[in-house]
Order: sequence, then C-alpha cells, then structure tokens
Amino acid sequence: MTQPSQTPAANRPSDLVRIEAEALEQLAQRLEGPQADVFEQVAALLTATATSGHRVVVTGIGKSGLIARKIAATLLSTGTAAQFLHPTEALHGDLGLLNRSDILLALSYSGESEELLRLLPVLPHLGVTLVTLTGCMDSELAKASAHVLDVSVDREACNHQLAPTTSTTVMLALGDALAIDVSRRLGFQPQDFAELHPGGQLGKRLIPVSQLMHTGDEIPVVAPTTPLPEIIHEMSTKRLGVTIIQANGKLLGVLSDGDLRRLFAARGPEAFHLTAAAILNPAPRTINPTAFAADAVALMERHKITALIVTEDGTPATPVRGVLHLHDLLA
Repeated sequence: MTQPSQTPAANRPSDLVRIEAEALEQLAQRLEGPQADVFEQVAALLTATATSGHRVVVTGIGKSGLIARKIAATLLSTGTAAQFLHPTEALHGDLGLLNRSDILLALSYSGESEELLRLLPVLPHLGVTLVTLTGCMDSELAKASAHVLDVSVDREACNHQLAPTTSTTVMLALGDALAIDVSRRLGFQPQDFAELHPGGQLGKRLIPVSQLMHTGDEIPVVAPTTPLPEIIHEMSTKRLGVTIIQANGKLLGVLSDGDLRRLFAARGPEAFHLTAAAILNPAPRTINPTAFAADAVALMERHKITALIVTEDGTPATPVRGVLHLHDLLA
C-alpha cells in the first residue's frame, strides 16, 4: 500500500478508473523495458516447475491475499498446478504443503508484511524458490527473493491513499500475464481448458459437438435418385429440418426445409417430379465433431442456418458423423 500523499482528489468515477488504467500502462511499459528479462525468467521458471510436476504456491495477506487467491485460481485453470497458502496458517503447520522445488509466489506491496517475513528463514531448508510481486524493490521480502517483479504505482485510486486499489489491480494484471504466458509455453489448448471447466455457462459453451449431434438412425439421409415426396417424408420423420444426400458413403449435398420452400415458390407442383440430385445444395455447411458448442452457434449465426453436418474432419470430403441442430444447442 502506498503512503498517504497530498495528490489532488479524484472525484469522478471516470477519474478513478483512469488512475488505475494509467498504472496498468506503466506496468506494461516496465514489462517492455527494465522488467522484461525478469518476467521472462519468472515465466520460464514457472513453466519448468509445472512440467516437472511441482507446484506454484501463491501467498499474501489482506487484500494482497485476495489477489493471490485469484492468481492461484487462474494458474490452476490454465494448466499450471497451483495452490493458495495463507501465510498465518503456514506458520501453524500448513508449510507442510510446500515440497522441494516448488515455487512460492509472494504478494506484498510493502514487502514488509510480518506474516511473510516470518516464513523467510524456513524456505531455504524446504528447497523452495521465492518469487515476489512488490511495490518496494528494496524491501526485506524483495532482498530475500530469487526474482522480484515490480508492481509499484504512483498513487492509489483512494482519495486518502489508504485503501489498496490501484496497487491490487496492478498485482492482478501481472499475475494474469504470468498465468497466460505460462499456459502458452505449456501448449495449453482450448480442449484442455474445456476439460477443466465442465460446469456452468462456460462449461456448456465448451461442450464438444460430438456430445450433442444426432447419429445413426437419427440422421436424415436419402440417395440422389430419391424423389421429392420421399425426401419430404424423411425430413419430416427425422424432424431436423434438413436431410443429407449421400451415395456410397460420400456426402453429395443437403436439402433444408428452407430449400424446399424456395423450390415450391419457384417451380410449384412440378417440383414433385424432381429427384434429390437435381435440387440438392452441393455446398453444405459442415463442422468437426471436436468443435465446441459455441463454435457451432457462431457458424450457424454467421450463415443464418439451423443445422450443420458433422463430418470426420469438418469438411464435406470426409464421412458424415452426425447432424447438429440449433435446438440441440439451445437446449
């Protein structure tokens, strides 16, 4: 927390937000300049720790502790084994969760938090590497650390320069930057993210198409020689608003209920004498079974359609695996 000062009061909400925004810009400049090498070293260290099966343990007290919890959660959800350690509980037995070669990521704006300083004599015996996020580079915590990342700010958004506001925002942003950079180095993919987030609205968006599509006998399919009355029967029976035209396992095209309406508007009763080959849409919209539900919704909205053909690799050239309807996604 910064010291009280005589800086002019910021009264408008927009002023308060700009104070924090300016501090974030200063952080970005440090990461492009004097702190670039330090960030690189810390990110590489966290990546090596994660790949070797060890953990990043994040600690802090007060408001910094709340930010530490969030950073630990972000690391964990993006592929880095991480855990929050309350420094007071650590002094009463919870140090046992630290293993040799773990990283202790400590957050303290002053770098003089008593609860954290009392941990320092123990860490060398545990074989733990200390990395600190602090606003005071000459603090006791900074001096004891293998790496120090600077989160100093010119002022807090609080008019009295008492409540940690800007400083905690900068801590959070730097923690997010570390977590995302490490996840990139680890090769963390959307599929990995989906496996770690099966619940809630985010989990629903990340359900793979293969879990929602209609398969087997539920797929409406006709041969290219099928006359229109039989096409209508197949489409009505399967109730997906679309039917696939297929020959020898090869996808030739599709017909949707919209295609049929436009056909009758243009050709009238004579359309009943046509076969699937004469009226099919040869450029069906397809999707990969590993794609996410959110991807399917976006594709349907972009092309203003209500069904997608699911094929082996997401292209019309590979075998059909299923059909996905917008109702399946909305449900």
